[in-house]
Amino acid sequence: MQSFNIAEINLCTESEGPGKRLAIWFQGCTIDCKGCCNEKMRALTLAHIMSLHDLLELISRTKAEHNIEGVTYLGGEPTLQQSLSLLTAGIRNMNLGVIAFTGRLYEDVASILVGCDLVVDGPYIESKKSSSRRIVGSDNQRLL
Repeated sequence: MQSFNIAEINLCTESEGPGKRLAIWFQGCTIDCKGCCNEKMRALTLAHIMSLHDLLELISRTKAEHNIEGVTYLGGEPTLQQSLSLLTAGIRNMNLGVIAFTGRLYEDVASILVGCDLVVDGPYIESKKSSSRRIVGSDNQRLL
């Protein structure tokens, strides 16, 4: 069974990308960025395990109830979720967009992030904290 380790879900937000979106923060990260804004989500521990089916059902209900335009993956580190590409495909089948934030370089995780409309990649580097680009944390991060 495909499952996901979820730290938090916000069913409808306008803060994690354009328009109304469902935001999923995944639990666990191995990157260890100094100054991480989601420190509590870094531990490689079980948080709330959801099946692919249940997560897609929740997204579908949220689309109907809140008229969301897409889903945003955050973390923790979303690319640690082994079935992420299956989740993305299911979301795309609902005609929703997908944005993913990863601390890894896109070239290293492209197969996991296939189907995403926008990927913000690269580790957060505290000394390069961004003051000019709203969606990124540090100036080294790319919008792909």
